[in-house]
Amino acid sequence: MTYQPPVSQILLAMQSAGKFGAPHYADLSLDDAQAIISEAGRFAAERIAPLNQVGDRLPASINDGKVTTPPGWRATYRDWCAAGWNGLAGPADHGGQGLPMLMAVGCTELWNSASMAFALCPLLTAGAIEAIAAHACQDLKDFYLPKLVSGEWTGTMNLTEPQAGSDLSDLRCRAERLGDGTYSITGSKIFITYGEHDCASNIVHLVLARLADAPAGTRGISLFLVPKFLPDGTRNDLRCHSLEHKLGIHGSPTCAMTYGDNGGAKGWLIGQENRGLNCMFTMMNNARLLVGVQGVALAERATQMSVAYAKERRQGSIPDQGPGASAIIRHPDVKRMLLEMRAKTAAARLLCMATAFWIDGSLRAKSADDRRLAHARASLLTPLAKAYSTEIAVEVTSTAIQIHGGMGYIEETGVAQLYRDARILPIYEGTNGIQAIDLVSRKLRLEDGETLFDALKSSQQGLTIVAGEPLASRIVSEISELAKTLSDAPDSVQSLAVAMPLLRALAAVIAGGYLAESAALVQGGATEIEARYFVTVELPTAMAAAKSALSGAEILATYNLQ
Repeated sequence: MTYQPPVSQILLAMQSAGKFGAPHYADLSLDDAQAIISEAGRFAAERIAPLNQVGDRLPASINDGKVTTPPGWRATYRDWCAAGWNGLAGPADHGGQGLPMLMAVGCTELWNSASMAFALCPLLTAGAIEAIAAHACQDLKDFYLPKLVSGEWTGTMNLTEPQAGSDLSDLRCRAERLGDGTYSITGSKIFITYGEHDCASNIVHLVLARLADAPAGTRGISLFLVPKFLPDGTRNDLRCHSLEHKLGIHGSPTCAMTYGDNGGAKGWLIGQENRGLNCMFTMMNNARLLVGVQGVALAERATQMSVAYAKERRQGSIPDQGPGASAIIRHPDVKRMLLEMRAKTAAARLLCMATAFWIDGSLRAKSADDRRLAHARASLLTPLAKAYSTEIAVEVTSTAIQIHGGMGYIEETGVAQLYRDARILPIYEGTNGIQAIDLVSRKLRLEDGETLFDALKSSQQGLTIVAGEPLASRIVSEISELAKTLSDAPDSVQSLAVAMPLLRALAAVIAGGYLAESAALVQGGATEIEARYFVTVELPTAMAAAKSALSGAEILATYNLQ
């Protein structure tokens, strides 16, 4: 089916959970936001969406180190940049539009619903822009940011090595001082998204590496800017030596990179020596949030395809509706699945929009105290938005296959691709297990627990709209007690074993509050039904799973797999 940009749902999420109209959005009217989202949706549907299955069936390829993207990729990327989309949230003093994260989230959903493999390239560039803008010296900013913001050049993140994935303490890529302010970089990196491609004239790699005299572990990692082409136009000593063959996102080249075949690639330090992870953490909230948005995007596309198919597919009769085959959308089990898909997708979208609101507040609020509190709330919500939205993406795309039946298992319909594409989301940009550990070990105790308390207080007000005061109060009390149990001993086997179910439950409570508030804003219709279903079914299911996991934690502690 043709992708239909959910402009009204995105704008509703921006107004409710995103609190559009708050003081730090004073420079952007609702009419402006609607115009931007509508035009972004038009480009996504007309230009990017037709590339989705093309990229899946004719993936990126490599020949003698040169990577060719799928048919249509280059022209569409060129036109997308020419329309100014790459600079939407880029710094205004380097050619960007400086729009808030809330707008970036809305547009990012549209790009990724249309084709996640295509949209991954600018997503990585946005992360590079953020790191350079925050930590690089002025000369590097002035030279690289204008080209990155315009999209003429693209950016990557080079973290992972074969022996160092989530744990970067064993990172072996080396950096050597050259005495002129530059560094020589040698080593290998894997899983580098768009590490080599033909859409841009230069690729700016941000590479984590270790100096010879650096402290051991993560305290000894530095971040370097290593361009494919040096400022004088000569080719740097780096190459893509292979592309990964992946379950999904076939159109996106996932590269294995080699630095220093001929002595070393030239790089420039970003930030301070041995402080590379601090530079990377600057962009973590934004990057992890945008991965969550990718989850919303795929869930939305899968839901649209499932509704369209269920309206057309006729199979079986319904006893109380007369003889003859009925459209399967009338079958109660199919209706249940579709409502579940819609409710989860709406909740995840709202959770991501709320996180964007607090990220914007951490940058745009007038007082230092307000910025600090907003940063704390964004830090709490980020692992929830990333993990919950990507988990439901896998669930919703899987349900889409179920609704399509045997045709869902056939590549022709396209829903199998969505399922395959979605499966990377709980893994990259910090696995969801790591998000849960981060939540339990650090985020629950932000501002001495006040950040969590304030978030749950707001959620209770929302849940009361749908569930009533006694039930809303009980739900919040139960999740608070569970969170306290785990945060009191964050490094215990019990806490680590239950961290992921707790994250799911906490995300459901907070997202449920936003969904209820959203329903109240529009007063009736599909949003109200989705909110009632989510609060009645999804939220209790998540809470029960967390409490069950806590009960089983002691068993897990004594179980040694052989």
